[in-house]
Formats: sequence, C-alpha cells, structure tokens
Amino acid sequence: MPTTQQLQDFTQQVRRDILRMVHAVNSGHPGGSLGCAEFITVLYQEVMKHSSDFTMDGKNEDLFFLSNGHISPVFYSVLARSGYFDVAELATFRKLNSRLQGHPTTHEGLPGIRMASGSLGQGLSVAIGAATTKKLNNDDRLVYSLHGDGELQEGQNWEAIMYASAKKIDNLIATIDLNGKQIDGATDDVLPMGSIKDKFLAFGWDVLEVKEGNDIEAILAGLAEAKSLTGKGKPICILLYTEMGNGIDYMMYTHAWHGKAPNDEQLENALTQNPVTLGDY
Repeated sequence: MPTTQQLQDFTQQVRRDILRMVHAVNSGHPGGSLGCAEFITVLYQEVMKHSSDFTMDGKNEDLFFLSNGHISPVFYSVLARSGYFDVAELATFRKLNSRLQGHPTTHEGLPGIRMASGSLGQGLSVAIGAATTKKLNNDDRLVYSLHGDGELQEGQNWEAIMYASAKKIDNLIATIDLNGKQIDGATDDVLPMGSIKDKFLAFGWDVLEVKEGNDIEAILAGLAEAKSLTGKGKPICILLYTEMGNGIDYMMYTHAWHGKAPNDEQLENALTQNPVTLGDY
C-alpha cells in the first residue's frame, strides 16, 4: 500500500509525462490531464483492484472508463507507470501508427483501454453496460468512470443518468471533473448547467462532493465513502472539484491550456516546478 508521499511523487512524475508528451508533438490536452492527475493516480495505485495482465472482459477486476477521452495523456502515463505497457512507449504519443492516439482507441490493442472515447458523452452508457454485465455474472467488483463537467452538456449523459438510477446500477461510481472550464471558456459562459449536484440527486443518484479534488487525502476519503455506498440500490456520483492545469502556475486558473502545448521555454519552466521522481521515459 503506497504512502501519501509515494502517491504524490507518482503524481508529480505523471505531470512531467503529460507535459513532455504534448510538447513533443505540439498537440494534445494538458489542462484537464493535469487537473485529474491525482485522481487517476489514486484510482490505479491505491483504490482499484486491477491487473496489468490485461483482458478486455476484466472479470473479477474493478474497471475504469475514461469518458472525456481528450485527457488521454494522464491516462496513458498512469497506465504505463502501473505496468500495462512500457513507459518508453509514451514517447510515441500522437505519432503515426502509435497505439497512443490523441483520444484512446481500441483497435490498436493498447492494454488498459476498453473503449474508444474520442466523442464526448458516451462513456457513462458504456460504464453502465459494464456494471450491468458484472451484476449478471455475479462479479462483485466495481465500475468507475470519469467525465468532464462540460461534457455533461451532451444529452446522452442524461439518458444514461436516468437509466442507471431506474435500473439500480449500484456497482457504479461516476466521477465528474468539476473544473468549471472547457475549450471555449467557463462552462457557465458556454452553457450554464445550474447545480449539477441537484440534477444528479433529482435523477435518483447518491452524490458526494470532494471539494479539494487535487488533494490526495481528500480523494482517498471521497472514494472510500463512495465505495461504502455501493450495493444499496443507487448509482454513486462524485463531484470532484479540480483546477485545470494543476501543478503548473502559469496554466492554472484559465481555460487557455485546455488544448495547447507548451513551447520549449514553457516546458522547462513547468518541469522545474515538478522535479523528476520516478525517472523520465
């Protein structure tokens, strides 16, 4: 069981990976990736029961589905550093014939990827299908999913949210990355959604809030509470309040780095703020 410091060190290395990956090809989405680095680190390094000996069916394992697939850099980094594939492969990100495309895909056979998630709004439907399968197979492991707050502007989400509560999909923990930003600006400016908490409650979900969504201890506590609510007839939603671009001072508090890579000078500045911990690829 890793210590909090070890999880922080792992997260710091993941931030370095994200920055170097998008810089190398001058393409990708660092902002949301950096904002979710602590969360996905905690999931794979501490919370989920999973195996890097990857199979698509994931029997007797916890499963994770990344719905907001544009934050693939953080997912790829955590998967690689959790043993799913060689860390050196991160250097192929977004290159021709790479298994590490800008949005996760399945036909390249990259271990750890169970769904293509380039189009937003579809991940919850897939996660519900996987959770239903586990119920039918008497598999008591859980299904986790991650979604952007701007992604909830897609209508398919709300059909899935309604279905999950109606069918008592209570082995599902869906987390919403609430950073308040999307590619065109603040979510409240693009398409205000009101209280996301009240909406999920009205749709029959149990809802938890993690106000410090970039704090490892807070994430651990939130996920532990969420797990304690499973099996009680309701799907569980975690509202995770994060900061886009977290850990890089000039990327935080703005939507500008949603989909922009740092130049050479900016990369060096960012890496200085996050010294190497586990070793670069």
